[in-house]
Amino acid sequence: MNQTIFHLAFPVTDLTQAKAYYVDGLGCIPGRENPQALILNLYGHQLVAHLTKESLMRQRTIYPRHFGLIFTQETDWEELLQKAQQKQLLFREEPKNRFVSSTLEHCTFFLEDPFNNLMEFKYYRHPEAIFGSYEYTQIGDRA
Repeated sequence: MNQTIFHLAFPVTDLTQAKAYYVDGLGCIPGRENPQALILNLYGHQLVAHLTKESLMRQRTIYPRHFGLIFTQETDWEELLQKAQQKQLLFREEPKNRFVSSTLEHCTFFLEDPFNNLMEFKYYRHPEAIFGSYEYTQIGDRA
């Protein structure tokens, strides 16, 4: 393995429900699991759903905490969008375009899993906006 892989651990209150959502809904590939955790492959990145008995509160807005992917091909973003719509996953924010007609233009949508974890999936029209374009200050929808 010659590339760096992102890892994220997140809380869930039911592993069976988490597996159904992430595998059947999002299309993750399941990995190892035990009574306390489940490893998931999300487009080559490792997610680990950890069982908790703590109450998982819903955020009022999409900020500050969410995670997700940036697709380098618009067709891949559209494919996941169609899958999420077909599987009737909960959209916290419907698909939209941000910063239209600027270098920062990107397509985005947010999903909310059954445990109130928020995920954003986006595709930038101009790849340099992912990490660069320092002359701009806009980040997300916050003013």
